[in-house]
Parts: sequence; structure tokens; C-alpha cells
Amino acid sequence: MHPTHVPLRVVTGAYILNSGLNKLKAGEEEQQQMHGWASSVYPFLGDLKPKEFAKLLGYGEIGLGAALLLPTVPSAVAGGALAAFGAGLTGMYLKTPGMTQDDGIRPTTEGTGLAKDVWLVGAGLTLAMQSFLSGTKHAAQSVAGGVAGAAGAVAGGVTGAASSVGSSLTSAVGAGASKSKGGVHSLLDTAHDKREELADALADLAESLVGRR
Repeated sequence: MHPTHVPLRVVTGAYILNSGLNKLKAGEEEQQQMHGWASSVYPFLGDLKPKEFAKLLGYGEIGLGAALLLPTVPSAVAGGALAAFGAGLTGMYLKTPGMTQDDGIRPTTEGTGLAKDVWLVGAGLTLAMQSFLSGTKHAAQSVAGGVAGAAGAVAGGVTGAASSVGSSLTSAVGAGASKSKGGVHSLLDTAHDKREELADALADLAESLVGRR
């Protein structure tokens, strides 16, 4: 967990955890109200009994709250779950008659208490996006460092190999100038050997570069 995420995760996590615990203590009338409202917006919930729905919702909120409070849970995961939960509540607000004004967005007096759930979506997206962008930045820096190191190794290796070949050829030419025909053959053999050494060095460097990827 990044230090800048602590306040947001603690506040939202504690709020949702407490909400989940309260739902587990809800009475029969409150369970029916929650289930009736939710099933009117999301019909597939109608197959659940009010008590089952209240428990399911309560345990879900407890799990989400705990995920936000636990530092071992990545912010990308906790933020994504928070945004999804907030989107579900916002959907209920937007689809429930009488909660919004004529434009379908701004809340009425009755819908003000539900409209505030949109902050859960914003908080979740903030956590997820910051975590993703931070991870992308570190990955880019790592790749850039690896490419720079590989390029430096290739440049250094090629320079060293070329320098070695040049030095050897210079020495061979100096020695060949003071010798006969046998010295010429020796010069050609030395150049051939050094050319092979350069080729081997470049091949090794290419394999090293591929391995770094």
C-alpha cells in the first residue's frame, strides 16, 4: 500500500466495514425493505429471500471493507472492487423513481442520501488508476535501464574487439614489413584469426542482449 493511499483506504474501509456489520444485525422489516428496493432495480435479486440478501450484502461489505483496510491487498484490487461496489449503488440511485430530477442525474431531496454513493466510484477509480500508473512507471524505468545497460555493453564490447583487432593488425604489419614471403602469410593468418575473434565477440554480445530481454 502506497503511503498516499492510507487515508482514503482507511476512511472508506472503516465506513463500509461498519455498514456491513450493521446489515448483519438488521431486523426482518429492514431486511425486507433492502431486498424489495434492490430487487426492484436488479430483478435477478428477487430469487433471494430478504434474510439471505441482507446476509449476502452484509458479508460482501465486510469483505470489501477488510480488503481496503488490509495493507497486503494491492490498491489496484481494492480500488477496483470499491469502484464496482459504488457503481452498483449508483445504479440503484439512478434507476429508482423519485430519486433524481427531470434530467435523470441531479438528486431530489429524497435522493440526496443515495447520490453521495458516487464518491465510492471516484475513490475506487483513484486508487486503481494511481496504482496502475505507478506500476507502469516503475516498469518503464526498469526497461529503460535494461536497454541502456545492454546498449552500453554492446558498444563497449564492439569498441574493445575492434581495438584489439586493430592493435593486432598493426603489430602484424610491423612484423611483416621486416620479414619475407612467410611474414605475409603470417600476417594474413593473424588477420583471419582476429576477424573470427571479432565475429565471436559480436555473437556473444548479441546473445547477451537477447537474454536481457
